[in-house]
Amino acid sequence: MKEDENMINNFKRTIWFKRFLPWIFLLLMLPVKAKTEETHYAIKDLFDGLDTSPYTIQDSLMIDKADTQKKVAIGKLAPAVDLFTSFNSTTEPTGMVPVPPDNLLAMVQNPSNAQPFSKNIFRMGGSFSVPLFIMPVYSTIKKAKLMAQTATLKKEINDQKNRALVVGLNANLQYMAAMDAALEQKYSSLLKTKEIIEIKVNENRVSKSALLKIEAGLNDIKLLKSNIELNRSVAKAEILKLTGINIVNPVDMTQTGSLKKDSFAPLKPLQNKIATEQKNVRIEKDKLYPKLVLLVNYNHSMAKSYNNDIGVQENFASIGVVLNMPLFRLDQYYKIKLAKIDYKISQNDMAKLKVDLKSQAAKLNVDLETISKQIVLYQSSLEQKEELLGIAKASYDVNRMTIEDYLKYEDDVLMETAKLFKTKAKKWQTLMQLAVIYGNNIEDIVK
Repeated sequence: MKEDENMINNFKRTIWFKRFLPWIFLLLMLPVKAKTEETHYAIKDLFDGLDTSPYTIQDSLMIDKADTQKKVAIGKLAPAVDLFTSFNSTTEPTGMVPVPPDNLLAMVQNPSNAQPFSKNIFRMGGSFSVPLFIMPVYSTIKKAKLMAQTATLKKEINDQKNRALVVGLNANLQYMAAMDAALEQKYSSLLKTKEIIEIKVNENRVSKSALLKIEAGLNDIKLLKSNIELNRSVAKAEILKLTGINIVNPVDMTQTGSLKKDSFAPLKPLQNKIATEQKNVRIEKDKLYPKLVLLVNYNHSMAKSYNNDIGVQENFASIGVVLNMPLFRLDQYYKIKLAKIDYKISQNDMAKLKVDLKSQAAKLNVDLETISKQIVLYQSSLEQKEELLGIAKASYDVNRMTIEDYLKYEDDVLMETAKLFKTKAKKWQTLMQLAVIYGNNIEDIVK
């Protein structure tokens, strides 16, 4: 009976275990999955990361600053309102308000009247001014508008430069990943060769020096992989700095558009800068124009009359138009000359940049065409060298080739692989440089 009970209990435990086994397995697998799961990014994710980068935000803030400077310039044409309060103490009684002669005569004849004169006067009031004509302000507004446009153009160019830089860094990562894979393949091949040589050494069919050469080759590969890892770390750190994204592997890229060679984009901000310098000349000249301003003042004064200490309160208001006309200002003439020199310097900078861009674009266009041809040649050469490596391996296996000669074929394949992927990376970088020069949208070219 007891044995039957034990069998029933064991059966129940088995049923319970089988029922919950899948859940237990899933729970055990969850931490492993969390550790090994890798986020896969696309080039679009890296571009989106640039939009929230401090570098991009800095350019946006410069646009806001330029827009605000424009509003400051416009604000100089708006009316100005000021309030004031003051307390003045003098050694002799001072008039609280201007007093007409007739009123003054009546005050003198009747000393019992409190006269608006005192040694201690408390004043309060306000002023209202409206610029009617201030020529430099109009020129400054136009200059501020040009500066806002320049800031926008600079941001657009910097955005494309950063995108081009990310594409170039990712292309380098692709090159390093391909090299790493090629080195890993060579490492595996050498390990297999090492196993064969060890057997031959043990059988005294091959000298032990052959084994040492294989060991040296394996160590060289480890060093190369280590250097690649260091360079990979630098590229990843740069991408992280620009985008805020820490990628594990390079993202896939495909060229989906072609270059549009319409104009040189870096010239546009400089064109605006020249126009801004021209406005500076105009502003300095406009400072020699007359200024016309409407002024309204109100003054409320309180004091104790000097003749009988009776409290007195007086109000006084005025309205007028002020014309200020500069007749001779030597320093202003020199400021005009300085502004003209700055304008000429900007024009010369424009001429130099145009020559530089033409030369650079011509070189990069030739380079791009040459690089494209090189990629085709390297691909063909790599296929041939891989075929020769297969023949060399077969020859070595039947002792028709020395280990030194065989390793040369291994090195040839590795070198050709390096040249191919390095050239592919260079093509991306050259293409991106041209895209920035011609002001292309990088996202229309790379997906």
